[in-house]
Amino acid sequence: MQDFKKLKVWEKRHQLTLAMYKLTARFPKEELYGLTSQMRRAAASIVFNIAEGCGRTGGADFARFLQMATGSASEVEYQLLLAHDLKFLKEEEYRSLESAVIEVKRMLTALMQRRRTEN
Repeated sequence: MQDFKKLKVWEKRHQLTLAMYKLTARFPKEELYGLTSQMRRAAASIVFNIAEGCGRTGGADFARFLQMATGSASEVEYQLLLAHDLKFLKEEEYRSLESAVIEVKRMLTALMQRRRTEN
């Protein structure tokens, strides 16, 4: 078991989740139960899965939760593209968040690979 707050990938994703909540607060009200809700849940799911994986005692469990976090990151990546194409995001916001999500996916992949070599 490890402290999820000490993982760089968790901290980066936590900051991005906070940004996602602020960003989606500006979305049209008719999207509250649509894209706004989906983006918030997917962003939060990444940090939830990292935290839950850290609470598990087995390395295989941790790896499974990292895989789920990576899947959620891919979901967020598409949701950002959709929000951009719907003109809910400015170009600079989209590019910044997209690169941050891609960085997090790389970090998760590296963490999974590092865990595999340790076992």
